[in-house]
Amino acid sequence: IGQEAMVRTLSNAIAGGRIAHAFILTGVRGVGKTTTARIIARALNCTGPDGKGGPTIEPCGVCDNCLRIAEDRHVDVLEMDAASRTGIGDIREIIDSVRYAPASARYKIYIIDEVHMLSTAAFNGLLKTLEEPPAHVKFIFATTEIRKVPVTVLSRCQRFDLRRVDAETLIAHLAMIAGKEQVTVEPEALALIARAAEGSVRDALSLLDQAIAHGNGEVQAAPVRDMLGLADRVQVFDLFDQVMRGEIAAALAALRRQYDAGVDPLLVLQDMLELTHWLTRIKITPEAADDVTVAEAERRRGREMAMALSMPVLYRAWEMLLKG
Repeated sequence: IGQEAMVRTLSNAIAGGRIAHAFILTGVRGVGKTTTARIIARALNCTGPDGKGGPTIEPCGVCDNCLRIAEDRHVDVLEMDAASRTGIGDIREIIDSVRYAPASARYKIYIIDEVHMLSTAAFNGLLKTLEEPPAHVKFIFATTEIRKVPVTVLSRCQRFDLRRVDAETLIAHLAMIAGKEQVTVEPEALALIARAAEGSVRDALSLLDQAIAHGNGEVQAAPVRDMLGLADRVQVFDLFDQVMRGEIAAALAALRRQYDAGVDPLLVLQDMLELTHWLTRIKITPEAADDVTVAEAERRRGREMAMALSMPVLYRAWEMLLKG
């Protein structure tokens, strides 16, 4: 989900028969790099329900190759974790096996996860094979740290940058999963989870799972806020408002209440920083207040506060919070 550009490029390449011999997938944690690698493996090896199909952008999911790849037991699709097998010895095993034809699939596919963890010697050992691999071999690399991969390796691969999944897509995805799990969820709770996940689908799913357990089958905003250790957004607005009005005693009392409730003071400052940034954006571009992950009451209040505060005041608040 949320990777339309990559899906379009790969679909066109497979449909046109212009399939690269090596791919490198990069992006932050939990956006679907390893999942994509497995989908590519199925797409290239799918034979269709009748056993006569070629590479397809719609793997059938019922042929022998599709089933065995999905269950992680295909002899021709080898998945290796470079974090635990970093040396030249491990790569030499791959280089030696490359020359043999696939046992039952169309292509022999090597998926190397966290490829940036390979040693320099291992990368160098891989170079010649990457440059001129046999026609029946495909390499798919996945990494969170593309800068640690040597340029000589990058230049031999087709590169795909998987972007962070935007909040709207994440919320829709989580809502769909909650529906399948027959769990009742508050839209505000999903917005909180999507915001906390920072574009990572895996993080969002872990948090949703935790929220379902936490709420005993019901996902509501207040328990999710407690679970994430977030200060209540209304309290953040109140605190910021009190500080800006110079009501120091009230502001200190509000901070103390949050502290006693178990909220981390650093999170309070970070929330206020985020609020300052958001108000500054509303000041410059009023449509910034139309963010779907923000509740309607907060949007209205945000507009009012942005109107009341001047740019120099917001700028100084930002500087002091950042230093604080």
